[in-house]
Amino acid sequence: MKESSVYDCTIIELDKHHSDRKGNITVVENYDTIPFEVKRTYYLYDIPGGESRGGHAHKELSQLIVSASGSFTVALDDGNVKRVFVLNRPYQGLYVVPGIWRTLDDFSSGAVCLVLASHEYDEQDYIRDYNEFIIYKENGSK
Repeated sequence: MKESSVYDCTIIELDKHHSDRKGNITVVENYDTIPFEVKRTYYLYDIPGGESRGGHAHKELSQLIVSASGSFTVALDDGNVKRVFVLNRPYQGLYVVPGIWRTLDDFSSGAVCLVLASHEYDEQDYIRDYNEFIIYKENGSK
């Protein structure tokens, strides 16, 4: 696996199609809108005030994180550099590459976090302890 950095993670503008009478629609397509095939989709909602989600990294999985409703922050950490993104537009997604620690915080009331993932759920792909993550990164992400 390529050594990853928070600078490999970026906001992707998703196509937004607007109709004054019918509202908006945003489309996400594999390998066109996003650089991977979606194999798993899930969403987080009803997050109590003050709670955090995430707090882990993935070895192989890529994600597109979208604020389908409301807002929240995503803190990314590659072991050396940290970046924080505020997600609050349903036509933007945060592309997160493998090997990045992520934490989601500051959920607004009614926020819905939509996540499109490149792999099906695999517990072996998770790094859930930050110290283990640092060791993983120091060892060249092997």
